[in-house]
Amino acid sequence: MAHETATLAAYVFNLEYQDIPAEVLDRAKVLTLDFLGSAIRARREAESTPSMLKMLEALALDTKGESTVFGDSKTWTPAIAALLNGALGHSLDFDDTHADSSLHPSAPVVPAAFAIGEMVGASGRDVLTAIVAGYEVCCRLGNALDPTSHYARGFHPTATAGTYGAAAAAGKLFGLSEQQLIAAFGVSGSQAAGSLQFLVNGAWNKRYQVGAAAMNGVIAATLARNDFVGATESVEGKHGLLAGYTDDAHPDKAVAELGKTYETMKIGVKPYPSCRYTHAAIDALIAMRREHNLTPDQVKRVEIGLHRNGITLTGDAATKRHPTSIVGGQFSMFFTGALALDQGSFGWDDYGRLGDAAIDALADKFDVVQDDRLEIGRTHPFGARVSITTDDGVHERLYADPSGEPNSFPDAQAMQQKFLTLARPVLNARAEKFADAIMTLERFDRVAKATELGR
Repeated sequence: MAHETATLAAYVFNLEYQDIPAEVLDRAKVLTLDFLGSAIRARREAESTPSMLKMLEALALDTKGESTVFGDSKTWTPAIAALLNGALGHSLDFDDTHADSSLHPSAPVVPAAFAIGEMVGASGRDVLTAIVAGYEVCCRLGNALDPTSHYARGFHPTATAGTYGAAAAAGKLFGLSEQQLIAAFGVSGSQAAGSLQFLVNGAWNKRYQVGAAAMNGVIAATLARNDFVGATESVEGKHGLLAGYTDDAHPDKAVAELGKTYETMKIGVKPYPSCRYTHAAIDALIAMRREHNLTPDQVKRVEIGLHRNGITLTGDAATKRHPTSIVGGQFSMFFTGALALDQGSFGWDDYGRLGDAAIDALADKFDVVQDDRLEIGRTHPFGARVSITTDDGVHERLYADPSGEPNSFPDAQAMQQKFLTLARPVLNARAEKFADAIMTLERFDRVAKATELGR
């Protein structure tokens, strides 16, 4: 290990808008728009939102501020706006995913960037630069943690590495020095938390802890801005992130090709509102249903092969075969697979079929197994093998990648349509104007002129 914390801090400090390749800036805008669509819809429909709002009210944390919570006409204080936007944007499980690190970069980073961007009167260019800085930091730390080992220890990387990404974005907008950024990362190390225990009962922790990562990053950067002395060597130290959160650290991945290779360009987007480990199988099931004109009554058995991470998150038959909550459904290969095979499609509104007898009966025909072919010689673990047994024989497909990865990234029109489908029920006619503002964010001298369209 060789000064990874300081190297990342120097990168964030020195990053300038004009130095970021145009394709990276364009991708950051699309990813931001994609995330905000989920946040806006969740403000109205996520079942966990009322509990969070009541908590804030009970603790007198619901005071008016200057930061936007998207889809909400009220403005909030920066830290609370980051908390709510992070939790909301992650609630539908429709937000982006960085395959190599198995984390959702926008969920902690974008809320922190907008909260502090509005607070300091930053421009759209400033905010885009901060978002890229945050993406690069959290994705690289996720790589260094090694997602398989990190998951095995019971951690949720979006909430752990995500705290550092949020601190990087907030710190960039504050104009922190290199030493202050090191301090902010030091505080982030004390706040990097997120448990996978939510998988047992479909709990709402997953949403909250990602929102908390955004908020904690904002707090860490604000402490550093005010000369708080944070721990040094927060990433590589004896008791640092890589020592405490993984059994297979790769510190070199935190800084490899930093400033030359952009992890931002490796972030994929979701066509379905569920755990990314279900997506390749869903793609295959929909394609096979169409190709073979399958109906549920023709299906005798379905076997889904996944990487062991996918088994951990979505394949435990004892707890996931018949989910009763949305979170449970989002992390059930059985439910999402049965839904896709039954309908030939899958969208947010389809969670209304939780508990549907026809879906449960079809899910009973599914087995989810670990497939070593999805671990050997592959750069990331999101592939799937699908075998469907019918009276006509066995039909099998192996999808190395789910749709929406960089090699099949949707065009701008498709991304805007996904956003509008989510945002129109909340923003109505303003949805198009807000989408246009985000896609031209660099033109705004004050980012608040764009964010006000998203309330």
